[in-house]
Amino acid sequence: MNYDVVIRNGTVVDGTGLAPYRADVGIAGGRIATIGRIREHGATDIDAEGHAVTPGFIDGHTHLDAQVFWDQLGANSCWHGITTAVMGHCGFTLAPADPAARELVVRNLERAEDISGVAMAAGIDWTWSTFAQYLDAVDRQPKGINYAANLGHSALRTFVMGERAFEEEAGPDDLKAMAAELEDALRAGAYGFTTSRTEHHRTSDDRPVASRLASWTEVAELVGVLGALGVGVFQLVQDPPPPDDPERDTRLVDLAVRTGVPVAIGGGSDRALGLIDAAAAAGARMFGLTHCRGIGTMSSFRTQLPFDGLPEWRDLRARPLDVQLIALRDQDLVQRLVASAHHSPYGRALGGEARPPEFDRMQVLERPVPPNPTVAEAAAARGIDPVELMIALALETDLHQFFVQTNLPFDHAQTKRAMAHPRTVMSFSDSGAHVSQMSDASIYTHLLAHWVRDRGDFSLEEAVRMITLAPARAWGFHDRGLLRQGLVADINVFDPERVAPAMPTVVHDLPAGEKRIEQKSVGFRATLVGGQVIIDDGVPTGARPGRLIRGPLASSAP
Repeated sequence: MNYDVVIRNGTVVDGTGLAPYRADVGIAGGRIATIGRIREHGATDIDAEGHAVTPGFIDGHTHLDAQVFWDQLGANSCWHGITTAVMGHCGFTLAPADPAARELVVRNLERAEDISGVAMAAGIDWTWSTFAQYLDAVDRQPKGINYAANLGHSALRTFVMGERAFEEEAGPDDLKAMAAELEDALRAGAYGFTTSRTEHHRTSDDRPVASRLASWTEVAELVGVLGALGVGVFQLVQDPPPPDDPERDTRLVDLAVRTGVPVAIGGGSDRALGLIDAAAAAGARMFGLTHCRGIGTMSSFRTQLPFDGLPEWRDLRARPLDVQLIALRDQDLVQRLVASAHHSPYGRALGGEARPPEFDRMQVLERPVPPNPTVAEAAAARGIDPVELMIALALETDLHQFFVQTNLPFDHAQTKRAMAHPRTVMSFSDSGAHVSQMSDASIYTHLLAHWVRDRGDFSLEEAVRMITLAPARAWGFHDRGLLRQGLVADINVFDPERVAPAMPTVVHDLPAGEKRIEQKSVGFRATLVGGQVIIDDGVPTGARPGRLIRGPLASSAP
């Protein structure tokens, strides 16, 4: 047989969770042709001795909707073994949107997801109005990895209602128009429908994002469109139920039962796991998205600091970085900054904005995987104030030092329970969003380095199943997520003894020179998409085999 690629001498971890085995993998025509002993040479041979050969990882929660237009490779996802990304979550998408009113969807994205409006204006040729037209535009883009796209509720509301979407509930005509556009989107290949009902999502002009103005009746009507067509996943993000609405979770379960639509929620808490189990007991399908590191924010002098809005700090942080670097050598200024950090009132942080510092929880990022000291511990070791410690480390690193603080205290036991739950998927990177606030595409290599290799909480085969077959089943990708003859050849080859995130850096490579946090990885021999090597020993090959994966209604169209 003529093979395009043969991956030789590797240990196959096939995605099922079953024991690994030694075999060669032969690829022809973008699909897996043979798994076993292969004597023939391929057009390309990859020696995988000492390496795991796994399915490509699937990231089920990203916001790459804008980035796909200016980044052909798919960073940071591509560096961490992601070969398929589902985008369009939390109600935030770039379509539907009239080009003349695109500021309405940009407004939803800028603050809630830290996607630069300047970068979007410079990097996107806005050629669509409907979601179907947006999908066609994505389809035409050269892509290193694969994408599937959900339609977002906030964009849908602003498309139909304009400014009213930020002010009022939808009327009957609005609902009819939204349902029609949603159905058209699903028939064109949208994978699902998403919304946000959390107070943490606000616009760049400090109003609730459009989906938060929707009544539950509106949400239910739109989810009913998915149910009537028999396709799609409904994803939502919301806060814990308020005391005055004890029936909120019951309504969600009832909606899932009545429509038959799978529901994706955040699955990191015991409360969420209980809701997921209750839904299953009622006959609904609900699954949780988990995060293996604890959702939090990264801060540095080159990105954001928790002190940026405080007196003394505001003036300093408005200056160029080289001026800040000189100013921080003034000990009188440093003492004023320290006093302000301890005694000034902090505003409320939303989304990925830096939280008020808790120095017993904030960590000094000395290495990309734990353990890292807390700021309090590092300050005590030097015998100085924690804020003074942060300034000293910034000076010693030319302002590159990162600090990381989780939004809540990290509970290892609870996180492990959530990740091991049979109805959760480890898939919550938010890639494409919060690009100057966090870098969670690396949770996949963090899982392999920390939870598997360093701690032994999961076996390699268990962890691989969590990020391959499990998300493939959750989102209905039937041709990937496993190493099986006939399936798409999205494949990773990595050294289990070395694989890990690399240290993050700040780069200014977004359109118009906007900044983002870049975080690569170590330990990957190769990542293949559709049988083509897109990254070879950490170096992009220039291949762009990625494609738009359309939903089942589009796939079955004549």
